[in-house]
Amino acid sequence: MKKNVCVLFLFIVCKSLAQNGLGSWNILNVTMKINPKWSVFSEGQIRSLSFYNQFHYYEIKVGATYKIKPNFSVTTGIGDYNTYSEGGNFEKPMQNNEIRTWAQVNLKNPFDYIVFEHRYRAEQRFTSYGYRNRFRYRLSAVVPLQGKKIEPKTFYLSAWNEIFFTDNEPFFERNRLFIGGGYEFSENIAIQTGYIHQFDYKINDETGRDFFNLTLLYNFDLKKKEKHDFHPSTND
Repeated sequence: MKKNVCVLFLFIVCKSLAQNGLGSWNILNVTMKINPKWSVFSEGQIRSLSFYNQFHYYEIKVGATYKIKPNFSVTTGIGDYNTYSEGGNFEKPMQNNEIRTWAQVNLKNPFDYIVFEHRYRAEQRFTSYGYRNRFRYRLSAVVPLQGKKIEPKTFYLSAWNEIFFTDNEPFFERNRLFIGGGYEFSENIAIQTGYIHQFDYKINDETGRDFFNLTLLYNFDLKKKEKHDFHPSTND
């Protein structure tokens, strides 16, 4: 019964939204653990304003994470972000072409079988409209549906909300909400899916919409003797 909760919930959400312009939001994240302290990652995303049609956005990024303590780490990265016009697949003219760097602090708070995570990020954005700063805070929660931790052959529920601010008026820029779940096939591979709602306030990059999210997470460890510390998250 528990194994079907994620699938049933997501089917109901996507079925109810598909008739109202539900877009797609697809992520491939690859993380390599170098040693107990250091890991590197790469991530690609492609998004559409209609359900797997009218693709308007893609991004590619790489970065590194340093684990200071088991539940406290810092991350830095750089990426290429591209937004096209609405009305077709990668319709020109482009709305925004951006190179972005960022610094990030990650803090996990395990509470019984629930893992809360706080993510604080400062971004440096070199956009088609000039240089911009942006600050983001995300609170997420992950709940395994079998046992008290996420391990191979485990279904889980996941939710997060993220707010975006700038250092210019009106300061508030965006709110992004995710509700969904996933399944860890092994210590290396997991899949997530769910619903993303994004609200934008007068910005020139991506349009705020409702999206069906599909994420593939691939993690591998160069130190095979050490157990992999899997946590279902992305660097979006």
